[in-house]
Amino acid sequence: MATCSNMMMVIILTVICSRVIWQVNGCSGRDSRCGRDGPPIRFPFRLKDSKTEHGCSYTGFDLTCSDTHKTLIELPLHSGPLILQVIRIDYAGHYLTASDPENCNPGQFLKLFQSQTSPFQLDENPNYTYNFTFLHCSSLSCPVHVVKSSNTLLDSGVDPILCTKTLDITSSPVYPPIYQQDNLYLAWSQPNCFKCEIQGKMCKLKINGTEDETECFDRHHKPTKKIILYVTVPFVGLILMTLILTTCLRVYNYFKMKGEDETRIEKFLEEYRALNPARFSYADIKRVTNNFREKLGEGAHGAVFKGKLSNEIFVAVKMLNNTEGDGKEFINEVKAMGKVHHINVVRLLGFCADGCYRALVYNFFSNGSLQNFITRPDDKDRFLGWEKLHQIAIGIAKGIEYLHMSCDQQILHFDINPHNVLLDDKLLPKITDFGLAKLCSKDQSAVSVTAARGTLGYIAPEVFSRNFGNVSYKADIYSYGMLLLEMVGGRKNISQLSEENSQVLYPEWIHNLFEGKDMQVKIEGVENDIILKKLAIVGLWCIQWHAINRPSIKVVLRMLEALEDEDLVVPPNPISSNTFEVAKIPTKYLTLELESIHE
Repeated sequence: MATCSNMMMVIILTVICSRVIWQVNGCSGRDSRCGRDGPPIRFPFRLKDSKTEHGCSYTGFDLTCSDTHKTLIELPLHSGPLILQVIRIDYAGHYLTASDPENCNPGQFLKLFQSQTSPFQLDENPNYTYNFTFLHCSSLSCPVHVVKSSNTLLDSGVDPILCTKTLDITSSPVYPPIYQQDNLYLAWSQPNCFKCEIQGKMCKLKINGTEDETECFDRHHKPTKKIILYVTVPFVGLILMTLILTTCLRVYNYFKMKGEDETRIEKFLEEYRALNPARFSYADIKRVTNNFREKLGEGAHGAVFKGKLSNEIFVAVKMLNNTEGDGKEFINEVKAMGKVHHINVVRLLGFCADGCYRALVYNFFSNGSLQNFITRPDDKDRFLGWEKLHQIAIGIAKGIEYLHMSCDQQILHFDINPHNVLLDDKLLPKITDFGLAKLCSKDQSAVSVTAARGTLGYIAPEVFSRNFGNVSYKADIYSYGMLLLEMVGGRKNISQLSEENSQVLYPEWIHNLFEGKDMQVKIEGVENDIILKKLAIVGLWCIQWHAINRPSIKVVLRMLEALEDEDLVVPPNPISSNTFEVAKIPTKYLTLELESIHE
């Protein structure tokens, strides 16, 4: 109890000392801050309610510190006081960078644009003019939205039905925050401390000068006796309790960081509920992964680490290793996954693009990938059973159907394989890893691919050679077919011979499947026999050499969900001499095909 009392005393003394340091800033030659990362505060600004000498503060430039150590400024407007968070202060350039704590910069921009009572003005560009339009969108968390007048509402990503135009601005030198994350830039003209700042000196109002006249003084001049008294008394007490102070500072820093983490997590959870991926800094990623302590695995694009956002939310953080490239894979994955929400597609929770560091944050699934369960039925520890494998196959197909047909743009994955299918705690499959994905129009029957992409053993023939036809959504169908045959055969499609050499096994393997030499699976009951036959036949349809012979994912789903009494036709052998003939998909499935591929 005594220790707690001493710790409380030190914390109180620390707060008093901090208040005193704030009080002696300005004309004392020292800056103050709100927290370690806040902007330096000096003349003409000052912390509200702090004691300053005459000439060391300026009317209308009062700042306050929030409970979370954010620097805030309150601007008097006709419509009422406007509170903004100050991110940066450029004393030489006479402007400050601010943002709305409620994340509605366009709304505050409109208030400032229409107000003349604030000592600050929106920063202007004398060499350029801007045209922009204010919209009121009741459906957005920030109802005020700004777009360039030359843009359409659809280009801005806003539903035009839910928005109304409120104001058109033309030929203005003021740059508006076109997007919600843009900051506000506020400038001031008086008092002018430019000369002092470039000389590395402090600035204050000149004694007996005019109202706005300033003078310079050295940063480390001798403080007054009153200031010495304010500083000395608390520090004498602190020196006597040095050991306890060290402990208290650690406790203070711990709770400070914990408070900042909780604030950040609260903000993330709000964005999580709004179905928007959050942006993390590299420091956030290190904190979430506990300095990358637990590594889950490593692939061609980077290592994956386990992370923790809260006691309820665990995540998988993929650190990308192509930081020296142009970042196409990173942009592809964020662009493809940012607005994709489906039960069979993994959810992108957030991303990091901080300097040379790039990372993607996904939900964590303790069961890992489907590759862990590709095994023969006699492996009782890992074999899931034919019914469960059937449901997993249907789930993966539904995820592919969503990507091909239900998104705003058709998303071609180009890397469907067991490693890129994760299983949640209920064994629901989730398609992941969109680094090689390509977005294209839904009415586009063929896409341009400059080089082979995908995982060896799952790449469609047309991706290797255009002799097999154009590249289209059927490339994903081929990869899915190989995945189904792996599930049936209980073996991997690619054998790693060494670190430098590997061998694709599917030609020999498929031939053996046709001859009945390599299945070696145990069938118990008629129902399991039907499932096994169904998975094998659908898989063989999907791996036809020519894309035109493969069914669309809608047809695949229809065949997988077919009733017991519906006959499934065995397709031609893909490696026989007749592979260049067009195979005939059963007529009852033809109405479910997407647009034909023109060879």
